[in-house]
Amino acid sequence: MKKTLHFLIPLTLLLCMQSACKKNVDDGVIHQTGEITQPQLVQNPSFVKGFLDNTYNFLQVRYDLDSNGAMLAAASDEAVNSNVNSPVYTLVNGTWGPSRTFDDSYSNYYSGIRKANLFLSSISKGEIVPVNAVLTVDSLRKRWRGEAFFLRAFFHFELVKRYGSVVLATKVFDRDEDLNLPRNSFDECVNQIAADCDSAIVGLPLWNTDYSGSSDTKEIGRATKIAAMSLKARLFLYAASPLYNTGNDLAKWQKAADAAKAVIDLNRAQLITPYANIFNYSTAAYNNEVIFATQAVNTNAIEINNAPISYNGALGRTNPTQELVDAFEMSNGKPISDPTSGYNANNPYASRDPRLALTILYNGAIFKSVAVQTFTGGKDGIGQTINATQTGYYMKKFLSENATWNQTTNASVRRPWVWIRYADILLMYAEALNEAQGPVADVAAKVNLVRTRAGMPNLPTGLTQAQMRDRIHNERRVELCFEDHRFFDVRRWKEGESFFNKTVTGMRITANAAGQPTAYERFPVQAKVFQAKNYWYPFPQTEMDVTPKLKQNPGY
Repeated sequence: MKKTLHFLIPLTLLLCMQSACKKNVDDGVIHQTGEITQPQLVQNPSFVKGFLDNTYNFLQVRYDLDSNGAMLAAASDEAVNSNVNSPVYTLVNGTWGPSRTFDDSYSNYYSGIRKANLFLSSISKGEIVPVNAVLTVDSLRKRWRGEAFFLRAFFHFELVKRYGSVVLATKVFDRDEDLNLPRNSFDECVNQIAADCDSAIVGLPLWNTDYSGSSDTKEIGRATKIAAMSLKARLFLYAASPLYNTGNDLAKWQKAADAAKAVIDLNRAQLITPYANIFNYSTAAYNNEVIFATQAVNTNAIEINNAPISYNGALGRTNPTQELVDAFEMSNGKPISDPTSGYNANNPYASRDPRLALTILYNGAIFKSVAVQTFTGGKDGIGQTINATQTGYYMKKFLSENATWNQTTNASVRRPWVWIRYADILLMYAEALNEAQGPVADVAAKVNLVRTRAGMPNLPTGLTQAQMRDRIHNERRVELCFEDHRFFDVRRWKEGESFFNKTVTGMRITANAAGQPTAYERFPVQAKVFQAKNYWYPFPQTEMDVTPKLKQNPGY
C-alpha cells in the first residue's frame, strides 16, 4: 500500500497552525500541491536535502522580534527599547497574557518539529542518491537523521525553556488522531530531548569542516556533534537550576557539569582573541568560538535599528540600562561598588572592563570614526528625537562599522544569529560544578579563561560557594549580554522578583559649551513588572481554545 505524507493538519497548533501549514506547502523546497508521496520524497536527492534544509528555517534570528528592531534584552534589566510603543513591553508592563503575547514561538517550533518528524519517518525508506562520490548512502542517511534529531531536540528545548513542560511530538500525527493532549512531565521532556541529542551525536560530524565533500562555507549553520553535545549540556543546566530543581539535587548539577566538560574535553571549539573579533562579522560570519548559529544573511538592518540616531538616521532601538553598565567591573577586577576599586563617578567609563567599550556606546565612545554624544543637547542625546536613547546609552555589540545605510551606495554585512558559543560552555561548566562541588579549582580556572581573553584579571582566590556563584552570574551577565541569555538566566535562577521587578535607570549627562561632561546623574527610566507567573510564558489563547487538556500555565 502506498504511504503518503500529509502536509495539512487542521485545527491545532500542536503540529502547526493551519495558516502556517498552508504557507509551508509551497516553501521553495517542494513545489507541489496536495500530497507528495514518500517515494517522491526519498528517491529524489534534491527533495530530501531540500526538505531537511527547509527545517532549519524554523531557527529564529533574534535581532528583530517585532519587525521594528526589538530585542529580548528590552524585556529584561539589560535594556529598554526607544520605541515606547514596542510590543516587547508587553513582557514587562504587567499586561503579558494568553491574548497579549510576545515572542510567541509556539506554532513556529511545533511546525519545525513536525517537519523533522516527517523527515525521520521517511528517510529510512526508499532509495537515496548520494550527492557526491565521497558520501555513501548509509553515511548520508546517518548524517541527515542526526541533523533531524538535533533540530527536533532544539525546537523542543526552546519550547521547554519558555513554557515549562510541553506536549512532546515525536511522531507524525494522522488526521484522525485526537490532538487535544495533556502536557508531558518536565522530566519526560528533559529525557526525550536528551535522547534526541544522543541520537544526533551518533550521526553527526564533529565540526562544520568535517562535513565530507563540502566546503566550510557551504555547510556552516548545520548541526554538528559538538552542537548536539552543547545543547544537551544547556538542557541539563536548565534542569538543574532552582526554577526546576526545587530540591537542589546536586546530582543534577553534576550531570550538567559533566555534559559541559565533555564538550570542553573535545578541545575543538576555542575562545577567539581578541574579544572584539567574536562578533566582527565584517570579515567573517563565523569563527571557532561559534558552536551553533543560523545560516548567515547579508543585512544592515541591525545597524539601522540600533546605531545612534545621528548616524544616517538610525533608530537607536536597544538602549542599555545603567544596571548593565554598572555590572562591568573595573579593569583591576573589582566591582564599582567596592570603595577600593578606583571607580570615579565623575569619569565613570574610565579604567573599566574592556568589554564595556566593545558592548555599549556611551558618551564619547567612537563609532564609525565619530564620537557618540549622549549628553543633554548632544546629537545622540536623550530627547533629541523620538528615537533617541531613553537611557543615555546605545548598544554596540553586533554592530559593524563597515555597514552603511541611507546613502547612495549601501553595504550589508554577512552574519548569523549565534545560538551557542564556547564562552557560554565554559561558564555553564563553572556554574554547574560550583553548585555540585563548591568552588573547586576548576571552577575559577574556566571562568578565568573567559576573563583573560577579555583582558580582565583572574577572580580573587578564596571565594566561598555563594561568592563564586555571584561572580559567575555576573560574568554571564556581561559576557553574554544581548544574546538572549539574561532574560532566561534570571528566570532559571528564580531571581525574577529581585532583578526584573524594579525601575531600571539611565545616565543623564550635563556638558559645557565644548561638549565636555560636567555632571552625571542617574535617573529612573522604566518601571518593570515581574510577577510569579512570569517565570513561564503563557500558552496562546488560540491554542488553549482547541487543546484545553494542555492547561494554561499558573496565574494566566
